[in-house]
Amino acid sequence: MDPNPGTFPLLSYIMSRLPSLTPRPAAPAPSDSDQFDIEQPPEIVGQMPHLADPELVASMGRAVAQVTQARSVLTLIGERPTHEEVDNARAKLADVEAQLSRELEEIVLQARPAEIEIQGWRAQQAERERECRERAETERRVWRSVLQLDEMHEAYEKLLKDAEKRLVKMYESKEDGGGGDADLAYGEEVNEEVVGILQEAYGKGMERIDLSGRQLKLLPEAFGRISGLLVFDLSTNQLSAIPDSIAGLQNLEELNLSSNLLESLPDSIGLLQKLKLLNVSGNKLTALPDSICQCRSLVELDVSFNNLSYLPTNIGYELPNLQKLMIHLNKIRSFPSSICELKSLHYLDAHFNELHGLPIAIGRLTNLEVLNLSSNFSDLKELPETFGDLANLRELDLSNNQIHALPDTFGRLDNLIKLNLEQNPLELPPMEIVNQGLEAIKTFMAKRWLDILLEEERKSNQEMQEPEQGGWLTRSTFWLKNVSGNVIGYIGTTVGSPMSPKSPRDAYLDQQL
Repeated sequence: MDPNPGTFPLLSYIMSRLPSLTPRPAAPAPSDSDQFDIEQPPEIVGQMPHLADPELVASMGRAVAQVTQARSVLTLIGERPTHEEVDNARAKLADVEAQLSRELEEIVLQARPAEIEIQGWRAQQAERERECRERAETERRVWRSVLQLDEMHEAYEKLLKDAEKRLVKMYESKEDGGGGDADLAYGEEVNEEVVGILQEAYGKGMERIDLSGRQLKLLPEAFGRISGLLVFDLSTNQLSAIPDSIAGLQNLEELNLSSNLLESLPDSIGLLQKLKLLNVSGNKLTALPDSICQCRSLVELDVSFNNLSYLPTNIGYELPNLQKLMIHLNKIRSFPSSICELKSLHYLDAHFNELHGLPIAIGRLTNLEVLNLSSNFSDLKELPETFGDLANLRELDLSNNQIHALPDTFGRLDNLIKLNLEQNPLELPPMEIVNQGLEAIKTFMAKRWLDILLEEERKSNQEMQEPEQGGWLTRSTFWLKNVSGNVIGYIGTTVGSPMSPKSPRDAYLDQQL
């Protein structure tokens, strides 16, 4: 919720100084560490010496007053819901509307009973309609609150970006400096060269174009006309946006947009039905468009080193061919449950995120061979029991987390040949086992798993034997039931017995009387 010092260095610095600019209520002997409640960025005064000017800092503090107010409100309301929670809220709202429509239709179409007058019937219908609408509105409020919270956080993110830009302009104004014209001219010159390359590619029907490392700031719309293009490399430039015309590259198989300044991808990227490799690492992406799930031919997806906090909800349902997924160096807090449906996935790198755990069904990734969950630090504390179902897992990195115990099923990972458990407060297995290496860990956990199975079998056998504990009572009850049944049957079938029931003739005579 607080501005990231790496993304918003000026804003983070100014907000960390705000408590010293405004009087604080009296408190009992606050320590120095309590003076500021926002993480202070790395020392930037040396790089930006004018920040030592108290008047400039005070002016900047007033300029970001709106940000501090928004932060205070969001601190009270709560953290931003996950992308999956937002999608679920939208789906629930749609369900509520559909249910209300059905109920209102039933009310209108219901026939009026003959014993009720028209006016009375209309009053009853109006009352039922009111109850239905009130019930629906009550449900709507719950799900709307999730969407509203997400929208508030989204607006807060935009507020942070605008505030950072405003502070940069204030600082540049203080510096009273200029420059940048030469860079602009160079950029325009490069763009003219690029236009020539694209025109040549269009005329010759080229299949590969490499425009990497040319300090490009703009990409001409016309590049979308090169329909025969298979490989397009735009890495290591200064692109801040990709035109929607990228949809025209219908045969594109490889697209490299790494190391640019992209804050978003166009929705039209989902029209690249033949795309197999997409690399957008090293940008400023905060989210992936849901349309990326339409790139069903994707085999490799690299979105590492961005500012992502979630993945598209349906990513696992719609990318059946994905084999390699790199999402490291982001801020992802949780995986969508659909990720467990990536049945072709062989490689998953999620180190340096903020993962709080794994989906319960993670064991469905039975083709996964390499998994890196390292450096999620204080957030990752446990692994689900289904972890042992990753039958083909060969390499696993769990270092720099807060895992106290490996799951009991860990001993079933027979194909594991590389394991890193460093910097975890492990208690199970004990550290003396961990220090002996992978084989000792596998042996220990496999024996533990076997002991658990044997204990369950022993309990099961004990439960089966419990009915035999009072043997004489069980057998006597069974014998009495059989004897009583036989006696009743014998009495009912004996002819001429004084106790026998009436014959059919007796019943006939009774009917005559």
